[in-house]
Amino acid sequence: MTQPTPARGRLDASLARLACAFRGMVAHPDDSNCECHWGSAEELALLKTPDVEVDPDLLRRTYWTGDWDFPAEMLRRILPQLATALTSGEVERLGGMDHAGRTFALGGWQRWPAEQSTAISEFLDAWWAVTLTDPDAEVPAHVVLAMLVEASGALGRWLDAWTTATTALAHQRLAEAFGEWEYDLLRDDLPWHTWTLTDDEEEVLRTELTAWLLQHAPTRLRMADTDPELPHRLRLLGLTGPARWDDPHWPDLA
Repeated sequence: MTQPTPARGRLDASLARLACAFRGMVAHPDDSNCECHWGSAEELALLKTPDVEVDPDLLRRTYWTGDWDFPAEMLRRILPQLATALTSGEVERLGGMDHAGRTFALGGWQRWPAEQSTAISEFLDAWWAVTLTDPDAEVPAHVVLAMLVEASGALGRWLDAWTTATTALAHQRLAEAFGEWEYDLLRDDLPWHTWTLTDDEEEVLRTELTAWLLQHAPTRLRMADTDPELPHRLRLLGLTGPARWDDPHWPDLA
């Protein structure tokens, strides 16, 4: 049996801490939603009952819904189960990572009592460490990063962690992520969808991501087993106008 990595042990501990910190939480008694589009009154009642695990479909419909009247209470109710679904890859397989990020953002968890907000922060940090350093990470780094940015409203803390993760696997994860981002970035677009950010805020993130890549990625891409064109595409991000699109390595973006 493969021994768990230190990052995996940290993640397991953070999930246990979440379960303890949010034990007994329930949705707000006055919260409701459309039975035609969301679910039944009986299902809503389950969310107002503490410590009852909900089935995966009810969990999915709950975090996909962005119009709860009391989003903080709803996030507290589903958080331990949602965190496990995130790290197992279940949420990603259903295509709901951005919806889950929105649920965190709407919940305003950074303003919660310290015991709760610290438990969430540690979970997000631990999950990111697994994503970057554990060979059995269930969700690709570019997918996790987009969710973390939505959930936290910040990009720099996650890039800082990637800067200090200097293993061959972390380099490979960066190459894979840039391979997903390159065409959007060459169009000067943020390479993921957001729910809660303005266009100006998205532009700030794109600029921050591009600057970080230009500083930290060139050497790491060369060290990774990757498409030999990727370093050239990265170099193009440092150019503007005709210098970029007239370069012989400019890709066909059609």
